[in-house]
Amino acid sequence: MAIDVTEHDYLIRLRRALHAVPEIGLELPRTQQRLLAELSSLPLEITLGQKCTSITAVLRGTHPERNGASPAILLRSDMDGLPVSEPANCDFSSQVVGIMHACGHDLHMAMLVGAARELSARSDELRGDVVFMFQPGEEGWGGARIMISEGVLEAAGPRVLSAFAVHVFTGDKRRSRFGIRPGTAMAYAAGLTVDITGRGGHGSAPHLASDPVPTAAETILALQSATTRRFNALDPVVVTIGKVSAGTARNIIPESAHLQATVRGFSHESHEMAAKVLPSVARGVALAHNQQAEVEFTPEFPPLVNTAEDTEAVISMVSRIFGADHIETVETPKTASEDFAEVLEEVPGVLVFIDATPPEGSNYNHSPHAVFDDAILADGALLHTEFAIQRLTELSAAVPENASVTTGDSCA
Repeated sequence: MAIDVTEHDYLIRLRRALHAVPEIGLELPRTQQRLLAELSSLPLEITLGQKCTSITAVLRGTHPERNGASPAILLRSDMDGLPVSEPANCDFSSQVVGIMHACGHDLHMAMLVGAARELSARSDELRGDVVFMFQPGEEGWGGARIMISEGVLEAAGPRVLSAFAVHVFTGDKRRSRFGIRPGTAMAYAAGLTVDITGRGGHGSAPHLASDPVPTAAETILALQSATTRRFNALDPVVVTIGKVSAGTARNIIPESAHLQATVRGFSHESHEMAAKVLPSVARGVALAHNQQAEVEFTPEFPPLVNTAEDTEAVISMVSRIFGADHIETVETPKTASEDFAEVLEEVPGVLVFIDATPPEGSNYNHSPHAVFDDAILADGALLHTEFAIQRLTELSAAVPENASVTTGDSCA
């Protein structure tokens, strides 16, 4: 079953309306109100977040053969934009100075609203319940973890048995519309901050000071060496120093120097090792110069790991609905991170990549010149819809009629 032209036009209008008024962080009041308005006519049980402007909506399946131990699954969309200034080059460009939906979350929201509408109309095909997770604060704000703590995984009663999300990418043209990777699909992320303290002085007399700038330079190189010498080449780690600051004038040796880095990798093991090795290297370089380094290693996202059963379900579903040529198995994980990984740390599930590159091409996600193709909205909504129906059918068949479905502790 395809989503018709009228519904597709609705999704385009909704996506463009959301694109024009982006918000960042955990508090997205205008976005939340617009989504609530779109969901208001549907038979959903809606709960709003306490610590962020999240929306959790539950649709109860009404399949005539639904049994008492019916399972639940979760469909998720992120909601937040980015601190990026968008050029006013179309009639739905961002109206908010310095904020843009540059990562496609506006498309994700439109797709999930579309799925909620379609599944509400087809609730008699659902052998269980669907939890719709509209999540603020994906872009480094920890929104998924907040929603988990507030009980999103148990919103339907039993804990969800499967979770599903998509992420659109542009400027990364692939041979198939949908991409999927079994196992680790996206990297973990962590932040590394190094504050080096020396002793300031006159630039003409460095021997009377303790210059932290060369120490910072050595630290940058030492961190790069550590990633190739201390970690398994088949389980790599990337350290990118994105910010370096020191000093106020060219003839003054500063008292301190400051480094900020992002750390990426693909396994829990390398994450744990990075948390020990990288701070140790930074402290050691400073100590060699009789200086001190205050180091903070901050975990941000775990690696995103797709489970085999859910991955296979998506591949078979896409092949059945769209054709086998519409999905490809991605050979390598993406080095970007996604906090849907927090959900997949708790329950089985899968994230699917969608190529949203327009025919004329585009810059990559997070660019102020990133452009996403509206043509994929209907297929994205249908993908969510069919995943819910198929997985609930499969999971229901695996649960004996007199069995109880596992419940979890809820903080909602």
